[in-house]
Amino acid sequence: MDLENTLKKISENNFLIIGRAGIDIYPDPPGTKTELAKKFVTHLGGSSANIAVALTKLGGRCKLLTSVSDDALGRLALNQLNDYNVDTSLIRLEEGEARISFAVVESRIEDHQSIIYRHGAADLLMKKEYIERVNFNDFSCLLFTGTCLASEPSRGAIFLSLEKAKTANIPVVLDIDYRPYTWESSQEASKVYLKASSLCDILIGNDDEFGVLAMKFEDSFQQAKELSKNISLVIYKKGEKGSVALYNNKEVTKGIFPVKALKPTGAGDAFMGAFIGSLLKVKPVEESIEIGSAAAAIVVTKVGCAPAMPMQNEIEEFMKINKITK
Repeated sequence: MDLENTLKKISENNFLIIGRAGIDIYPDPPGTKTELAKKFVTHLGGSSANIAVALTKLGGRCKLLTSVSDDALGRLALNQLNDYNVDTSLIRLEEGEARISFAVVESRIEDHQSIIYRHGAADLLMKKEYIERVNFNDFSCLLFTGTCLASEPSRGAIFLSLEKAKTANIPVVLDIDYRPYTWESSQEASKVYLKASSLCDILIGNDDEFGVLAMKFEDSFQQAKELSKNISLVIYKKGEKGSVALYNNKEVTKGIFPVKALKPTGAGDAFMGAFIGSLLKVKPVEESIEIGSAAAAIVVTKVGCAPAMPMQNEIEEFMKINKITK
């Protein structure tokens, strides 16, 4: 689908988001090392859940499709998603030994630790039959994160969803979201990501992730450029060095909003949610990238990921008093 039609469909505001929801716990107060903690606070986490929350806060109508464990933590994730007004009607409870993704995340930059537990991850148990029950004609955009490509049966379910999205003529947005501990090898990840990317209309990732696709970090930007020949919009993120958007045969470079970060996590999910949320309001791509960058800057200054996702007025106020680097 060309970029014009992709943006038009996004503006229709019916999003199907696929990927993991999780539970994060943070040593409290902020700055505390995990091994010295006396207490913790708990928040919704997981890349797709975070994106769904971010986009919902900005006016998006989002249904999240995933699996969570049929236990107290799975129900906690559902309750928190409902509190954020994310539609959970497509989320399945997995019985048995399945466990929701669980992370211990420090609110500090120096010697930061994020310890993530993914053994028997419920979201990777998503099956093709869950996809078969979804009417893709009810949606105007499919957004998913690449973690759910890491293993079967979730991988097969995702590729089925991509087929159904193409049949329904809705655009597909992929956040690469590479987590090496969920893959058998980087070679496998490269092969699977490249196959999935070929079926997408918008592709977003950082330099390390495009390096995995290229199987060589030095070739990461060249890989992004090569993919942009067949993908309407590719955004290549470079951390503190900003980003490059590749679309309509041009390269658009953007900086970042410098802030004093409390933690390094959540920025990518905030960028994705706010970027798509801005396109939803029919903002130009360049402006939407800046809005996504502002949201990312806001999130790293706060505890948590889902609760830190900013509202529209917060982004606007932030951008009035902060300037993006050149």
